[in-house]
Amino acid sequence: MADRLGRWSSGRGPLYLLLAARLRQLIDDGELPPGVLLPPDRVLAAALAVGRTTVVAAYDLLRAEGRITRRQGSGTRVAGVPRDELVEDAPVDPLFLDSLEARDDDVLLAVCAAPGDPPPQLAEAFVQIAPELAHLDNDIGYYPYGHPSLRQALADRYTSRGAPTRPEQIMVTNGGQQALSLLAHALVSPGDQVIVEAPTYPGALEVFREEGAVLRGLPVGLDGLEAAIRERRPAVAYVIPTYHNPTGVVLSALARQRLVSAGVPLIEDEVPADLAFPGEPAVTPMAAYGDAVISIGSLSKSIWGGLRIGWIRAAPPLVNRLARLRAVHDLGGNVPTQLAAVHLLPLLDAPELHHTLKARHDHLHSQLTQALPDWHIPPVKGGQCLWVRLPYGDANSFAQTALRHGLAVLPGAGLDITGASNTHLRLHFRAHPTDLTEAVHRLTNAWHAYHPPAVPTRIRPSIAI
Repeated sequence: MADRLGRWSSGRGPLYLLLAARLRQLIDDGELPPGVLLPPDRVLAAALAVGRTTVVAAYDLLRAEGRITRRQGSGTRVAGVPRDELVEDAPVDPLFLDSLEARDDDVLLAVCAAPGDPPPQLAEAFVQIAPELAHLDNDIGYYPYGHPSLRQALADRYTSRGAPTRPEQIMVTNGGQQALSLLAHALVSPGDQVIVEAPTYPGALEVFREEGAVLRGLPVGLDGLEAAIRERRPAVAYVIPTYHNPTGVVLSALARQRLVSAGVPLIEDEVPADLAFPGEPAVTPMAAYGDAVISIGSLSKSIWGGLRIGWIRAAPPLVNRLARLRAVHDLGGNVPTQLAAVHLLPLLDAPELHHTLKARHDHLHSQLTQALPDWHIPPVKGGQCLWVRLPYGDANSFAQTALRHGLAVLPGAGLDITGASNTHLRLHFRAHPTDLTEAVHRLTNAWHAYHPPAVPTRIRPSIAI
């Protein structure tokens, strides 16, 4: 419920009115269908880090409107006849809610880590492809596999990084999230076991859940994968081996070889792999160690979030199958954007990107360690996030306090199906230094105002090992 409520407290006015307004919207939009049991007063108050009277007042207002019913012994329910089957059509993860909700100019966003400004080279790339578009002839523009020129450029890039690749092994997608969704749909059936790291990228958890997978968590790096395969017989394993999201860990070559030889289809998420800090050694893709590896990548985290270019590198039979699945819903990506992406790929190796990443990491890390010396804030050597541990309390309730101080942050429980990251926050450093400074200021004020609940608020994890 706390996730569904999103940034409910970021407006102006009494908290109980803000809470009632957000619950009213969820009920009216059908996200809380008739018959749904709402959390008890004390439970919801603890999850939102507010007083019980705030929840009681909001519930009383909705009851007066006829939107909910409250009966002793039966709890609080959305009014109306319960449906036989309740369907969740939209993701509930805060990462997605942040994109779906209307923007509030008073709230700084520290949830979705992606570049906030398109680089000037993006506009230049579209200027460069104009003559090519002008000379297109007898080309309908439908490319379910992706435009041949971009497939070739991506294959060449993998080859140069130590993983020999042919264009037939590449499929271009509309971003890394579509790549994950297609793979989950192709490889996972309801009830299948899927091994993931704990914690991991929450967008991956959502696509596997959408396919009805049973998620099993292992430590970062999938330590113990061989035993898990023997016990669970998973359909697939998912790993982020380079500048892991959210911890920043980079797996050694030996660890990569071990995972590849474990004997299960392995999805290698390479989206953060291009976000190394200056001077860090180049890392060989896991795809170089075996044919069982399925790699995904994206330009959205490296160049700009609005540049919806992602890709899959896999064996040609799987690429063919994915293209057939994709064609049912999407006949192909935007051709001009793919042509521009060919010119933008060299930016991944440009010094400017990597120097900017390190400068902003250093800025945020320095500000945080000075303002909040009791927090555990390990530095990283690449990627886009800091994985911060609070000295006490829990990140779910603190995130609600931070929101009331104008800062939206991502608590760790939503990234960890084992429930072991309840005291962690994921903070990204992709914003401008002035925004990072302001975020630390608001975070500090929120921490000084934070009063953890007597019982930590927890998101009930999926089944995990």
